[in-house]
Parts: sequence; C-alpha cells; structure tokens
Amino acid sequence: MSAPLPRYQAVKNHIMDQIAAGQLSAGDRVPSENELTRTFEVSRMTANRALRELMGEGFIVRHAGLGTFVAEGRVRGEAIAVTSIAREVEARGETWSASVLAAGEMRASAKLAEAFKLDVGAPLFHVTIVHSGDGVPIELEDRAVNPEAVPEMLSQDFNHVTTTDYLLKAAPLLRADHSVKAVLPTVAEAKLLGISAQEPCLAIERKSWTGDRVASIARLLYPGHRYELKTRFENK
Repeated sequence: MSAPLPRYQAVKNHIMDQIAAGQLSAGDRVPSENELTRTFEVSRMTANRALRELMGEGFIVRHAGLGTFVAEGRVRGEAIAVTSIAREVEARGETWSASVLAAGEMRASAKLAEAFKLDVGAPLFHVTIVHSGDGVPIELEDRAVNPEAVPEMLSQDFNHVTTTDYLLKAAPLLRADHSVKAVLPTVAEAKLLGISAQEPCLAIERKSWTGDRVASIARLLYPGHRYELKTRFENK
C-alpha cells in the first residue's frame, strides 16, 4: 500500500490537476496561501511550501501586490527536480500525448550492470517513448528499470500515464542524480523528434534510487528550441 501523500504535495497536485484540466489557464489567478489554508485545513507553512515548489517548477508566477498566477511560456523543466513531462506540457495549456515505441525486457550490458549493481546479462525492463505537446514531439525517453524495484512496470499503459508519475508512486524516490549535456541527435532520434539532425538538443541522464538500490536509469532527449531548463539557488 502506498504511503499517504504529504499535505503540501496534495495541495500541489490539486493545483496542477486544475491546470491540466483547463480549470486554471495561463494568466489565471491561483488561490492564495490564506485560501489554501482554509480549503485544505493546512498550516500557512504547508500552503507556502506548495506554492514555492510550484513556482520553482515553473507552473506559477508571483507578482508582488497582485497575487499568484498560472505561468505562461514554453515547456520548462526544473534542472534538479523529478517532474512529469505531462505536467510540464499541460501547465502551458497544451495536451500531453505519448507514443510507446518499445516496452519489454532487455539484458543488462556491462555499463548498465555496473550502474544498477547487477550481473552482466541480468534482466531489465526497457521502454522507449516519444512525449508530445499538442502533437509536437518534446521529449524522447529511453529508460531501463530494475524489475526487482517495480515488478509491475510492464503492465502499465504508458500511452496514458508517464513513467515518471508511475515510478514516483510505485518506487518512492530516495535520491536522483542528473547529468545535463548539449548534444546533436542521431539521425534516428532526429526523425522521431521531427527535427533536423543538426538541431542542438538537451540530453538529461537521470539515475533514480528507491531504498538502497537503483530503480531507474533514463536518457531524456529534448529539442533545444522546444524546451528549457532552469534552476534556482537560495541562501537561507
């Protein structure tokens, strides 16, 4: 049985679900801390954390003296966050869709075996998916998953739920390492993303842990002109 969501996460999810459903559109005002405190019967600290994280992830913007509003702009990703591409796409008012190109088992190469701390040739789950916003490809996902961490992985329909959303529920995230590079796509990758092979792309390599073991290793490829990464530093 999954552990109950932290209260701030439930508030975040409620706002993101409203954005995804079109109940809140770009430029619309988002409930204030006081309103969230009353609606969800949470503390101001909890409501504030939910809004701060939504702002940090690019879903909302705050204007001093005016309030908090749904953000506009191209798809954004938080450089150090683990966020569903569906939420990133839908937050800008577009419809997320996915095309599953591969979903099955593979054998661990020497490189993957070392990363997962498994034997060479050990079974892994493998998925390749193109994610789009309003039909325009935004992300090419190539992911290997440890079956021991998420044995039901291949029974999911990733045309309707993202691997990120599923894994965050099925294998609670303990830690994630990220590597971000500027690359040129291969000819095959360019074709899948509908871009030229000379189009610069962002490649994010993400290794995620659940408990004390690696659950997932993913390579996420984005056309540079359709996606941006951002991060924030606070010295408190």
